[in-house]
Amino acid sequence: MNRLAGTTSPYLLQHAENPVDWWPWGPDAFEEARRRDVPVLLSVGYSACHWCHVMAHESFEDETVAAYLNEHFVPVKVDREERPDVDAVYMEAVQAATGQGGWPMTVFLTADAEPFYFGTYFPPESRHGLPSFRQVLEGVVAAWTDRRDEVGEVAGRIVHDLSQRSLAHGGEGLPAESELAQALLGLTREYDEKNRGFGGAPKFPPSMVIEFLLRHHARTGADGALQMAADTCEAMARGGMYDQLGGGFARYSVDREWVVPHFEKMLYDNALLCRVYAHLWRSTGSELARRVALETADFMVRELRTAEGGFASALDADSEDAQGKHVEGAYYVWTPAQLREVLGEDDAAFAAEHFGVTEEGTFEEGSSVLQLPLTGPVDEARAADVRARLLAARELRPRPGRDDKVVAAWNGLAVAALAEAGAYFDRPDLVERATEAADLLVRLHMGPVARLVRTSKDGRAGEHAGVLEDYGDVAEGFLALAAVTGEGVWLEFAGFLLDIVLEHFTGEGGQLYDTADDAEQLIRRPQDPTDSATPAGWTAAAGALLSYAAYTGSEPHRTAAEQALGVVKALGPKAPRFIGWGLAVAEALLDGPREVAVAGPVGGELHRTALLGRAPGAVVAAGETSGSEFPLLAGRPLLGGAPTAYVCRHFVCDAPTTDPEALARALGGDGA
Repeated sequence: MNRLAGTTSPYLLQHAENPVDWWPWGPDAFEEARRRDVPVLLSVGYSACHWCHVMAHESFEDETVAAYLNEHFVPVKVDREERPDVDAVYMEAVQAATGQGGWPMTVFLTADAEPFYFGTYFPPESRHGLPSFRQVLEGVVAAWTDRRDEVGEVAGRIVHDLSQRSLAHGGEGLPAESELAQALLGLTREYDEKNRGFGGAPKFPPSMVIEFLLRHHARTGADGALQMAADTCEAMARGGMYDQLGGGFARYSVDREWVVPHFEKMLYDNALLCRVYAHLWRSTGSELARRVALETADFMVRELRTAEGGFASALDADSEDAQGKHVEGAYYVWTPAQLREVLGEDDAAFAAEHFGVTEEGTFEEGSSVLQLPLTGPVDEARAADVRARLLAARELRPRPGRDDKVVAAWNGLAVAALAEAGAYFDRPDLVERATEAADLLVRLHMGPVARLVRTSKDGRAGEHAGVLEDYGDVAEGFLALAAVTGEGVWLEFAGFLLDIVLEHFTGEGGQLYDTADDAEQLIRRPQDPTDSATPAGWTAAAGALLSYAAYTGSEPHRTAAEQALGVVKALGPKAPRFIGWGLAVAEALLDGPREVAVAGPVGGELHRTALLGRAPGAVVAAGETSGSEFPLLAGRPLLGGAPTAYVCRHFVCDAPTTDPEALARALGGDGA
């Protein structure tokens, strides 16, 4: 009996009809393994994962494989996006044992949840040096039956090694100018001068690193930092990773030239990149940055918004092609013949040149990913017309599947991005969408005691506890919304969440853990200060703690932020690409961050000027000074009855001003 039908995860529901007798993660599955004296097969993936779908079709839908699995194992399915703690613990074991990781992740466990054999994707027949999945299963069964003592020794050794990995980077002191300068130097060495971005293939969007570069330039005036950020953003926006018709970004580029993407579209990438391009526009006035920020915001609202007001997790990479076969990228790619069918000969030739569509193709089977390879003058009116007609034609194609679960952390990122984009570009509708998503997080995910639930679907809260990134990113979203709307209730909600961080996620010396001290006990308490596709929970929480302290003057929150940033002092100079958000928060710390109180109307000229200030991590409170929602506004009178701005940092305040230009100069950053 497959037990996944009652779950809320779209990924698990995709496997509910498998002949494999799947169990969801939980004590019942391990009790069953103990009762039957068989190992557990743990299979971890996510809804938009291409190779997860491939392995499911090849193996988990196969009756013969399923029968063998059901007889010899207790199979357990986990959605990594729903249980990032389970994923993190066993991925660490996989990487330690094999030197690499990825999804689908395949791990064999004892009934005590101790891992003893690992892998990722296994094909149905052995190829490319990989054993077949059936060979792996038979090998594990043989070891379990004939060499049980050896299996136990291996499992015990792995668990012991993992338990020794606890980090102690809490109290190492504050990151200073020298560490941030070394981090910038390290990024310069890894920068791809020719193609932009960092490192080789596959090339991922370096969202958190770009935030650091923009803040570093604002604080120091380092032109090289701004140039790397701007050029990387332009390369990504002109490449195949960006959807040139519908807006929004795919997951990553499989090549170093930004030509061919991995086509899944994730909420977290688009939220982070929407904010990056909005901040780039704030720094440079770039029209390309403005366009991409708004198109990405509109993509999120159009394609990912759920009926309840939150944002869905992802769009699949795969969809049906013209032959009805599920293939990656089918929804997005074009051949010259397809262009001619929609546009006619002349406009098809123009579109082929404009979007880089070739006869031989840049993707598979003669198809091309749309790019913007030309940097010279363009007939913008004709390009817009062609784009609209191609988009309308694409709408008729079978759409990629959507993972409808709402993940708290990623919705927090979306709230921050949409609130700021709405404020910068005079789009109150985007601020409304951000507010609706924040309302859903409060209503459905927070509960009466401010303990976050990780996911929800169709208005139904999931069962799994929020992890540190949920608390950090949702608090970040609430703080951004407070700055934009002038509604202090969002500051209050952020405070509730950050108090939970202080009480349940903080260890001795200020180190942070990814799970609460009262969460389900795994073989190790996960703890990772480095960014993955999203900011590390550790540094996301540090950033929110720092901002909250600036808003409220709370010493415990400031101290916790400073202690948590010891990890940036330790890792920033050594691995700057993997601790970008921590470096960005460190820039805010070195700059103050500045505290801006605008006594005057929300949305007025002074308030907008404050929001557009480039000083790293500056916090903004606007509204009536008679209220109690924002401590920053207390005792801030209007000068001559006019709206007045107060800027403070490091316990020193500038003279109040009613002049937007003077305020802009005060918030330009030291490098302005």
